[in-house]
Amino acid sequence: MKLKTVGVKDIKFPVRIREKSGTLQETVASISLHADIPKRYRETCVSTFIAALNKHQEDMSVKILARLLAEVQNELQAEAAHLEMTFPYFIEKTAPVSLTASLMEYPCRFTGSVGKNEDFMLSVWVPVTTLCPCSKEISSGGAHNQRAEVNLNVKFTGFIWLEDLIKLVESAASSQVYALLKRPDEKYVTEQAFENPMFVEDVVRRVAELAKMHKDIYWFSVSVESFESIHKHSAYAFIDSNDI
Repeated sequence: MKLKTVGVKDIKFPVRIREKSGTLQETVASISLHADIPKRYRETCVSTFIAALNKHQEDMSVKILARLLAEVQNELQAEAAHLEMTFPYFIEKTAPVSLTASLMEYPCRFTGSVGKNEDFMLSVWVPVTTLCPCSKEISSGGAHNQRAEVNLNVKFTGFIWLEDLIKLVESAASSQVYALLKRPDEKYVTEQAFENPMFVEDVVRRVAELAKMHKDIYWFSVSVESFESIHKHSAYAFIDSNDI
């Protein structure tokens, strides 16, 4: 019986991710790595995968992942090699008024393949605030707002920092989300959202517009799920750049 793919799945692995500032951030990733390989190499493939991860764990980036996959492909004489790495990434944010610092967690993912159908994709999940334009229009004393999550996936040329993708998304919502806010900050962000009402459709279109304008992004998809505060259901919108 012919097997198409052999690999390892969901390994929890300590890695260092290069930050835009130039420093390295330590985190723990969940990694799946597999290859399309000849039968005679399948007995040794697991050790090859683990050795490759050990070699490159000290400094992970999209460029490093391409090198890691090429080494696995060459070692196993594989037609193709594939990797998916999901990890929490932390950015220090300061509150808008008190300037109180706190760490925000953003789930991120690198996905890559070498060989046939060579491709690399970077994904981020970013929490934001949306405020309902309809609620603001019909209410005399406020409007309902809620936390939403934006998932942006991009394919690109050159190099893109995680921080830049996250900043792009946060700029497209009614307001940003922070890990720590004092009372003056709460006043600021709620009033900012009130002055910038957006449906999920508005947010997904705005993120798409910004991604389309980015000189290094040649494909993207973006989805927004709003966890409605006055409904049991969520509101959802999605755009694929191939459909634009």
